[in-house]
Amino acid sequence: MNYAEVIDFVKEQTAVNGRPPNYPFRSRFEHTMRVYRWAIKLQSKLGGDLDIIVLAALLHDVGWDDERPHGEVGAEIAVNYLDSLGVDPQKIAKIGEIIMIHEEKDTDADLSLECRIVMDADLLDEVGAISVLWDSMATAIEDEASYKRAYYRIKNFYKINKPKIKRCKTEAGRLEYSKRMQLLEDFIFQLEKELF
Repeated sequence: MNYAEVIDFVKEQTAVNGRPPNYPFRSRFEHTMRVYRWAIKLQSKLGGDLDIIVLAALLHDVGWDDERPHGEVGAEIAVNYLDSLGVDPQKIAKIGEIIMIHEEKDTDADLSLECRIVMDADLLDEVGAISVLWDSMATAIEDEASYKRAYYRIKNFYKINKPKIKRCKTEAGRLEYSKRMQLLEDFIFQLEKELF
């Protein structure tokens, strides 16, 4: 499978799919590439069908519609695209299912290993050092931006997201999530010493 061709397709789709960015610095394509890298890291530890994992990770956010769940729209786009490439129909079905449900992080359903890996990769993307960047940049574009406002935003992110470790579907995902939350905790502790 030529992943470079799929990456080009994803770049085009995320540029034109109409999904409004919640911040000007937020790139759906860059998010997808980070999820892709996380998925490969998790697959190297856990196994599973690499093609299914990589293709589902790359295509998980290609769809958007204001009226329908983006997983549903993305699954349709991915299935049609993969079919046009001649990908095995059984693989296409598995990839489409993963994309369809990737947002259902609180589900207790019996999920395939490939699905659990993609869900964890998506969850891991915006936790840790990247979330400090996100919160700092988001604060910087607000009125009356300050270090303290960024601190409170980072601390609030930590408080809200620490319990979300229960959403991780694999032990490797929980371990990585825990490491990133510890990084945030250490950063917040150091920032408090420097700010107050």
